[in-house]
Amino acid sequence: MSERVLTFIMAGGKGERLWPLTKDRTKPAVPFGGIYRIIDFTLSNCINSGLRNMYVLTQYKSASLQRHIRLGWNILASELGEYIELLPAQQRVGDTWYLGTADAIYQNLYTLELDNPQDVLILAGDHVYKMNYYSMIDFHRQVHADLTVGVVEVERSRASELGVLEVDQEGYVKDFQEKPKNPKVTAHDPEKVYASMGIYVFRHPVLEEELYNDTKSVKTNHDFGKDVVPQMVKKKLKVVAYNFIDENKKEAQYWRDIGTLDAYYEANMDLVQVDPLFNLYDKDWPIRTYQEQYPPAKTVFAGEEITGRVGLALDSFVSGGCIISGGQVKRSILSPNVRINSYSQVQDSILMESVNIGRHARIRRTIIDKDVRIPEGMVIGYDPGEDRKRFHVTESGIVVVAKGTEIK
Repeated sequence: MSERVLTFIMAGGKGERLWPLTKDRTKPAVPFGGIYRIIDFTLSNCINSGLRNMYVLTQYKSASLQRHIRLGWNILASELGEYIELLPAQQRVGDTWYLGTADAIYQNLYTLELDNPQDVLILAGDHVYKMNYYSMIDFHRQVHADLTVGVVEVERSRASELGVLEVDQEGYVKDFQEKPKNPKVTAHDPEKVYASMGIYVFRHPVLEEELYNDTKSVKTNHDFGKDVVPQMVKKKLKVVAYNFIDENKKEAQYWRDIGTLDAYYEANMDLVQVDPLFNLYDKDWPIRTYQEQYPPAKTVFAGEEITGRVGLALDSFVSGGCIISGGQVKRSILSPNVRINSYSQVQDSILMESVNIGRHARIRRTIIDKDVRIPEGMVIGYDPGEDRKRFHVTESGIVVVAKGTEIK
């Protein structure tokens, strides 16, 4: 039964590589796909998996995340013992904030004593994927593991970006390597490695003991991947790997750590393709979120093709409250309450909530964070040199305009 599982979701990350999108918010609160926040995918997986007892651990610039969860995720029956609760860093066991993923759980061990679960599920709140966590929990119990680590097979070339596990043919974890240059490959494919998904299922007593041991270590990052898992492997505890089973109903597995601006941009742009890799339209695995009460999206000025004043959106996401007033939008994502004014052009771009594009403006390959007004006639995304003088530009040339930027 799900009441015997307690879930912790790590949602306090700074997301430094996503700056300036994380200038005012933690990474799990960054908008994605027009109406979602990144954490919505982890929370939806929990609900769809039948989990009903969740703590969301927050720390860095959490106001936006707290508001989102309070307004959009108050959906469980507290009278039945179900909850999604926020756990901000509180210095409960000392004078430090959360020092790492393991320390975050250690500082909240009192919740384990209160709930006394059989197993503890620990998740990262900043990845995009679909997974039935209870299938992993069932596997963990069937093999009587002390710890089960969720892994996904990825190309060897990506190993330097991820935590990589060495797994033997029986599924036992033999080593954990953080961003290795020469990773251990899978037994069946020399071009693939097992990457850690940041998903762990612990037996409750084992978790408490290992966290206490971690606090006594002189050289520790207080991190599950860097410290706790390798120590458990050395001690010959039963640490096994669980291979990711995708609920996305596509030929290729979908798991994205959108930790960089370029990766974030590409994952969003995939959604507007004719056949996107990630399926948002599966009624059997809904992705939930909070949406404010906006009127339907609207396009106006359809009869002035000669003058170029036509309101249209092609191959795009257009959220509620948007008005496309005589401008043109192609292959883009418009979050709620966006305004596209006459004669403007927006291509291959992500516009967040309440962005206003002035007349005759041209925007291409640009991420514009919320509450930004683009002046009339402004051009962004066509001249990298000029863009770098005013905005942040990624290695691949994606322009990022920070939240609330005033442009004169």
